[in-house]
Amino acid sequence: MPFFKTVSYPLGMFGFILLTYLVIVGTSNAVNLTDGLDGLAIMPTVLVGAALGIFAYVAGNSVFSKYLLLPYIPGAGELTVFCGALAGAGLGFLWFNAYPAEVFMGDVGALALGAALGAVAVVARQEIVLFIMGGVFVAETLSVMLQVGWFKYTKKRYGEGRRILRMAPLHHHFEQTGWKETQVVVRFWIITILLVLFGLSTLKIR
Repeated sequence: MPFFKTVSYPLGMFGFILLTYLVIVGTSNAVNLTDGLDGLAIMPTVLVGAALGIFAYVAGNSVFSKYLLLPYIPGAGELTVFCGALAGAGLGFLWFNAYPAEVFMGDVGALALGAALGAVAVVARQEIVLFIMGGVFVAETLSVMLQVGWFKYTKKRYGEGRRILRMAPLHHHFEQTGWKETQVVVRFWIITILLVLFGLSTLKIR
């Protein structure tokens, strides 16, 4: 538990399998839902992936993990290379995906990148930190769930579907309110930077 590093909950084998499934599948779909504007999904993926690389390195180092009160996971430090490759490839992709995009990610890229982030978080035992740092992904997913759920509920109860947002996912709602595409993208990047810094602070704060 970030900030409360002496607190831990044994999940058992089936609990761990369920948690792993939810984290990987949830993150995969969350990144896919976020991928709706030029550069919107890839930059948060790069930032979160790079931060997870730091967590993986610390978890794989017996000295650092002991000092920072993180679980020591032998071999987890090798994921730093993978996270570095993910971040580097993401920045190269962003060069051509920035507005106006020449190359598009699509479901294949978004689902795979999201699953990669979830898998690294599971190995490094940082699922909750992933939830914090990937706050943009979480907000995008919740916006779709709330919009669809509320629409179906009101349609069943009142005979007419009603909306919470002007459009889901969340980035399209802000576009409908008058934000330009580039404004939405850069502001979501800024939010992700702040969330990643907050997530990294959990390394030391306890």
